[in-house]
Amino acid sequence: MSVRQVLLLVCAVPLTAAIIAAFWAMRHGEIAPVEPPDPGSIDSGQVRLGKDLAGIGACEVCHTAPGGAPYAGGLALPTPFGVIFSTNITPDPELGIGRWSAEAFRRAMRQGIDRDGRHLYPAFPYDSFTRATDEDLDAIYAYLMTVDPVHAVVPDNDLEFPFNVRLLLAGWNLLFLRQGELAYDERQDEEWNRGAYLVEGLGHCGACHSPRNLLGAVKLNAAFAGGEAEEWYVPPLNADAVAPIPWDQLQLVNYLFDGWDEDHGIAAGPMTPVVNHLYDQSENDVFAMATYLESWQRPALSDDDKMSVVERAQELDWDDSPEYLPSNLPEEPQLLQGMEVFRDQCSSCHKSGGGQLPVSLALTSTMNAPDPRNVIHIIFDGIRAPRGVTQRSMPSFGASITDDDIVDLLTYMRWHFTDKPAWSEVAEHVSNKRSHW
Repeated sequence: MSVRQVLLLVCAVPLTAAIIAAFWAMRHGEIAPVEPPDPGSIDSGQVRLGKDLAGIGACEVCHTAPGGAPYAGGLALPTPFGVIFSTNITPDPELGIGRWSAEAFRRAMRQGIDRDGRHLYPAFPYDSFTRATDEDLDAIYAYLMTVDPVHAVVPDNDLEFPFNVRLLLAGWNLLFLRQGELAYDERQDEEWNRGAYLVEGLGHCGACHSPRNLLGAVKLNAAFAGGEAEEWYVPPLNADAVAPIPWDQLQLVNYLFDGWDEDHGIAAGPMTPVVNHLYDQSENDVFAMATYLESWQRPALSDDDKMSVVERAQELDWDDSPEYLPSNLPEEPQLLQGMEVFRDQCSSCHKSGGGQLPVSLALTSTMNAPDPRNVIHIIFDGIRAPRGVTQRSMPSFGASITDDDIVDLLTYMRWHFTDKPAWSEVAEHVSNKRSHW
């Protein structure tokens, strides 16, 4: 074989492979458009089921822009690769999914391929939705076909090359997409299996509560080990949970329904709209989800051990009387200054006692988290009460406390309310929040 032939072969092999890969990536063709169905012709029972299932998945949360119409898309979803804007999934025939058939909808939900055959970005969690049954996907489709159509244009995604090349997502799917309905576990009862189906599938809880790799895929070997969402730390749901008291079924039910549990605290940030949608769901489904999630927790504390943890946390609560001083007084100047900020700004609410007072800060995941981001968000933005506990909220302090005082406050709170190591880079986190506030 001549040198020229060898060079041709060397060039031909990768070129051929690239051509084959391109054809494979483009193998999904267009699914023919249909006429939008008449909403009055769709079975009302199927629509109710679809509405409930869309609530489990909190579909409206991501597919509604601030101030926009429900499901009309346009919400900016920041990712490490750029900003992706959620799609219009109202039945508008031109700008929504009104011309989509149920088959096209199922393909998008299961494979991440739209009606035109384009790859969808996995910010849309089709890697979770692929576990849903035909019956449930068809019900969600039926419900969406009955919502008000909205003729809303969604902004173009803001992604740099090569992340704006959709064909590359075929490789992502090859590496990370595991299609198929969730298998029934014969070792577990019906409630646990129902919970697994909802949590792992339409609920896509692991999409936020699990870490992701460099390509943005959920690390399946670290399921529910904690993640990030909208610049919030998302705590683990497994045995590594940072809350001092392991979650049991009833506590999880309280939190999923109401956004509040007396041994853990209140939902905030990206979790608030999720629990607001779960508030409308059936008790059977929410109890099932709680049963499944409880099975990921570390062993429950004995009654005596739990009482000891609660009493210890309450001992750290403040009294709002003017002369009150905690028994563990710091010596460092920064901690003393942070203590004074806490006295002036926080102690009137975060104090000892019962009734409608907040949970002891020592029991919360935010205070025991590995970094201070969630507490910073809460200090700056406050807490908007979830639907299940409308009497519980917290005002914003971002405009009334200086950054230096917030840093001192955070340093003190971590020192006083936990036995965990001091947070690092607190000033940098506060500065980053201020710059985006």
